[in-house]
Amino acid sequence: MDNSICQVYEDEIQSLEEEIKLLAEKYEESQQESTFFSDEEILMSIKSFQREFQGQSKGHESPSDLKAQLESLETDLSFLMKFTGIQFTSHSKRTVEKTTNRTVRKHRLSGNCHSLSFQLEFQLLEMQNKETVSAVITDLSIIMESGEDSDVSKFVSSTEEHGNLLTFFRSLSSYAEWYEHRRCTFLHFK
Repeated sequence: MDNSICQVYEDEIQSLEEEIKLLAEKYEESQQESTFFSDEEILMSIKSFQREFQGQSKGHESPSDLKAQLESLETDLSFLMKFTGIQFTSHSKRTVEKTTNRTVRKHRLSGNCHSLSFQLEFQLLEMQNKETVSAVITDLSIIMESGEDSDVSKFVSSTEEHGNLLTFFRSLSSYAEWYEHRRCTFLHFK
């Protein structure tokens, strides 16, 4: 009886060691395939993009100027989140394909809008021709907690088919705001 109990424990230990090994490999793969950005890195990227877009490559700016600009961008971001109700909780991207004039990146976003949560997964195809860069969204997949609302399901399907993220976020903001009002009203009458 002692040997059988020891054998069961040894089998369980071996099973757990294999599971740990698989999880460690999975973790390593996810660390290599995804890049997570902090809020500061996102804001610095936005600033860098604005500088390139506006042609303001002045060289090195003083730390106080950068800090003031960062605070300004944080204020703008905070305002946009309050105004739209959309708050991103995570973002990851991975380069799928890269050539001299074509880049395909896979993006994953998750967040919430008022009390509704959402997840997006899409590929962004960027093509560069001499001086212009065009971007096209492909393979859009949206997951929302819409419950039993068939209109939301139809809207999500239509958005996935057309790949129009701007329309999705505009509609989500409006729908989530009114969804929250309806929910509060129904709670009031209960």
